[in-house]
Amino acid sequence: MLRIAVPNKGSLSGPAMAMLHEAGYQQRKESKELVLVDPVNEVEFFYLRPRDIAIYVSSGRLDIGITGRDLLQDSGAEAEEILQLGFARSTFRYATKPGTATGPQDFGGMTIATSYEGIVAAHLADAGVEASVVHLDGAVETAIELGVAQVIADVVETGTSLRNAGLEVIGEPIMTSEAVVVRRKGAAGDDPKVQQFLRRLQGVLVARSYVMMDYDCRVEHLERAVALTPGLESPTISPLHHEGWVAVRSMVAAKEAQRIMDDLYELGARAILTTAIHACRL
Repeated sequence: MLRIAVPNKGSLSGPAMAMLHEAGYQQRKESKELVLVDPVNEVEFFYLRPRDIAIYVSSGRLDIGITGRDLLQDSGAEAEEILQLGFARSTFRYATKPGTATGPQDFGGMTIATSYEGIVAAHLADAGVEASVVHLDGAVETAIELGVAQVIADVVETGTSLRNAGLEVIGEPIMTSEAVVVRRKGAAGDDPKVQQFLRRLQGVLVARSYVMMDYDCRVEHLERAVALTPGLESPTISPLHHEGWVAVRSMVAAKEAQRIMDDLYELGARAILTTAIHACRL
């Protein structure tokens, strides 16, 4: 069986299990379940702390796992990302009280508090900055107020919690993160079970990003309409009972669907419909 690590809690857990469910895999119904066997798909899921997943995968005990890019890099584990999943996006940045510093070049001799010591230490080393890094679990916004550090480094989504603590974001982003699939470095890249798993997840990503669009179009307008809806290879075109009309079916990007529908209508297309795609293989 393919052995896969899944986040057991936090912002990664729910979306990861939802994606796996959409990909046709069984998922646990109770949060107390630590292991779930899906015999139909020949997969065994292990629900682990997101921060530990890269370490388990790098050990070879598990074949692949879902975690955050930030957690992967912070772990220092011998694992690599092989697929981006498009959820749990965040930016990792420095913050401090106004007037303290403008970026890493000003951090010399300062102390930086973070839950991601590995990432920060590597970033400072790359920048040639000598500063102390103190590891704190959980929220680090109070570290400056309590005198533990002069700067913090943390995941920033909206920045509201930082502003509420009287802090400002400084410098360029340290890194951007999202959920990723990881495997051990040096693992065989052509494992058929792993490739099937990746194809399923890629199918979910495509299904979420596209809709199927159907519409009726006059033959004389067909070339202009097809230019708006080229599809992946090409659209499906079928003659209608009324002479001079054809039916067109094509995949279009979901975020562009409304604009394309407007443009098609202006061309004279009618009966323009969109339907969700629940699964696909490209």
